Amino acid sequence: MQKQWLEAGRIVGTHGVRGEVKVEPWADEPAFLLAFDQVLLQGRPVAVEQARVHKSQVLLKLAGIDSVEAAAALRGQIVSINRAGAQLEEGAVFIADLIGLPVFDQSGAQLGQITEVLTLPANDVYVVRGEHEYLIPVVREFVLDIDTETGVRVKLVEGMQTDAN
Repeated sequence: MQKQWLEAGRIVGTHGVRGEVKVEPWADEPAFLLAFDQVLLQGRPVAVEQARVHKSQVLLKLAGIDSVEAAAALRGQIVSINRAGAQLEEGAVFIADLIGLPVFDQSGAQLGQITEVLTLPANDVYVVRGEHEYLIPVVREFVLDIDTETGVRVKLVEGMQTDAN
């Protein structure tokens, strides 16, 4: 079952004296977070009055947060977004939807489950754990099919199994 609210970043500081917070976004592009008029903080929805990208972060002005002191009290909090408001490119999926998915090789044998997705400069890498551990680069050559309901089908090559002797 897919979660309605997805973790999308962390408040890392304040900006200015009017209560804006700096958010370190957990998205491919910081601008992705600008589309949301509401976020979830500490388990409750909070209206976003204004949002803009500043360098690699997102500055949010949240309803009810009107001073630098109130903003500073939110440092370290996780910012979540409502899945319903997200517009993804065709074929894109949320990392949260990948965690726990079964992974199968070309012959249909289950290798394990995705336990982590490493976000690296060149491409993401799926960490798959089962009887063995695999590191699978997320490129078309190796990731053949992604279905968030049934699993991921991959092509293995030598060197992907990290615990091989």
